[in-house]
Amino acid sequence: MSQITILSLYLVAAAAFTMSRLPRFAPRARPLFIVACILTAAGIAIHGQNLFGLVLPQHGFDLSTGNAAAMIGLELAVIGLIAAVEPTLRGMSGGLILLAAFTALLMGVSGDAPDVNALAWQVRAHVLIALLSYGLLAVGAIVAVFALLQERRLQAAKLSSANRLFAPLETTEKLLFALAAAGFAGLTLAIASGSTFITNLLDQHLAHKFALSLLAWLVFGILLGGRYFRGWRGKRAVRLYLGGFALLCLAYFGSRLVLEEIFNRSWS
Repeated sequence: MSQITILSLYLVAAAAFTMSRLPRFAPRARPLFIVACILTAAGIAIHGQNLFGLVLPQHGFDLSTGNAAAMIGLELAVIGLIAAVEPTLRGMSGGLILLAAFTALLMGVSGDAPDVNALAWQVRAHVLIALLSYGLLAVGAIVAVFALLQERRLQAAKLSSANRLFAPLETTEKLLFALAAAGFAGLTLAIASGSTFITNLLDQHLAHKFALSLLAWLVFGILLGGRYFRGWRGKRAVRLYLGGFALLCLAYFGSRLVLEEIFNRSWS
C-alpha cells in the first residue's frame, strides 16, 4: 500500500513540475511548483522510512536487488527536488522523479542479494557507501543523457514548447559536474575502504571488479580535472562521463555475470 502511495505522490509531483515549465501553464507555474515540492517531499519521507526499515531490519541487513534499485530511486527523488530550486531545471526534475516513482515499486522485491549479515559493520558501511556513490553517478548518467538530447535539439534547431523542459546547456552541465564531484568523492571513499578488506584479489575473485572500478575512478578524476583546469564541456565531457559510468557498471554487473553465470563462483 505504501508503495502505491509513493508512486502516486511521485507521479503527480513529476507532472506538476513538468507542467510548471510549459507556456500554457505559465500563469499557474508557481502554485504547481509548490504543490510539486510538497508532494515530492512527502514521497521522499515515506520512501525513506520504508526503505530504511527494509534495508536495515532488526539485527540484519537486506540489500536485495529491489532494495538497491529503490535506494537509487530515493537519490533520484532527492536530487530532483534539490535541482527544482533552479526554475529551468524543473522539467528535468519531473523526469528524475518519474523514474524514482517506478523504482519505489521494487522495494522489498527479493532477488539475488549478497550475504552481508555475517560481515563486520565496516564492510556493511563500505557496501552502503559504494551503493550510494553508484546511485549519485547513475543520476549523473541520466543528466548526461538529458544534455546530449538537449545539444542535439539545439543543433537541429528544433523550436517548440518542449524546449522549455530543457534547462540551458550550461546549467545542465553544472548539475552534471556537481553530481560527478559528489559521486567521485564517494567512489574514492568506497575504493579506499574496500581495499582494506582485500587479502588476495585472485582468491577473492575481485581482480576484475577492482581494476574496472579503479579505471572508472581514474576516468571521473580526469573528467573533473579537465573541467577545473581546462574548462571541458559539451559532448567530450558528457561522453567521457558516460564512459566512466559504463566502466563502473561493468565492474559490478559484468564481473558478477562472468563469475556467477559462466564460472559458477561468487565474490568472497
